Amino acid sequence: MSKREYFKTMLCLNLESTDPYFNLAADEYLLKNRNEDFLILGINDISIIIGKHQIANREANIKLVNQYNIPVIRRISGGGTVFHDRGNLNFSFILKSEQGKQVDFYKYTFPVISFLSSLGVHAKFEGKNDLKVNGFKISGNAEHVYHDRVLHHGTLLFNADLDQLGAFIRREPGKYTTRAVISNPSSVINLKSLLMNINDIYEFKSLMLKWFLENSPGSEQFHLTEEEIDKINDLADSRYRTWEWNYGYGPDYNLKNRFIYEGNECSCSLFVKEGIIIECEIKGHDQLASACRKLTGCRHMADDMKEVLNKENLLYSEFDIYYLF
Repeated sequence: MSKREYFKTMLCLNLESTDPYFNLAADEYLLKNRNEDFLILGINDISIIIGKHQIANREANIKLVNQYNIPVIRRISGGGTVFHDRGNLNFSFILKSEQGKQVDFYKYTFPVISFLSSLGVHAKFEGKNDLKVNGFKISGNAEHVYHDRVLHHGTLLFNADLDQLGAFIRREPGKYTTRAVISNPSSVINLKSLLMNINDIYEFKSLMLKWFLENSPGSEQFHLTEEEIDKINDLADSRYRTWEWNYGYGPDYNLKNRFIYEGNECSCSLFVKEGIIIECEIKGHDQLASACRKLTGCRHMADDMKEVLNKENLLYSEFDIYYLF
């Protein structure tokens, strides 16, 4: 493959927004409503971004997510769950691609590897879709095919809060049985530890934009029009901010868990379809078992379930709704 096939002429968009709902919607809007090739660089406020075919409640630490009001948002590309904050640089390529050759993670990460090499960081493509340095993951990638175009999502950990990354993403999703895509956790490292001469992520972002403009012949910077911004906001509202997309979409699942309640060893079994509890069975505590049967038809969301159980006067004691997640 020639260098020309790696380095295409692109419109380069430097997103000023840090709203993850808007930024994900911008990717989809440009994929489906423009014909040009794009590079999009963006930084998001803290959020958990799950793959299209994942289960939000399994991938995120729902108790902490709710406690700190962290959004969990589904993207249109596949792959696993990633943590975003203002220490994480997101890049997206939207490129025309030949039928049958559209899914090619190495092809779309090669320019990023080349950019990092220009800074003295020697990253390698490893596994299915990761970039690693000395065995530590710095980037996860995912793709979505739309007609003859490919949307390639990627992340670059520059100075992310790795403690929060580890806390907000669930590492042991074994309670869930489903055909949904499972994330593959890896040991990670921030690029800032390797790039001491770069002050912050905004400088890093500017360097990446400048490098692509200089190394992709004919590429130029691109700005969204006011009309496009309005349409992207509409898409963010109609898809990315909705419960139906973020939690209701996705494969069915079964959840089984064991816990102690009022001195009793209890077990629970839930079957959830399109985010709604279809079956709920609890054994080991008669009052709890009777009340939880009323969760049938409830969304598998902590606040919704609390409202049901409050009506049964159950939450006065030490029952933790997150036993059911």
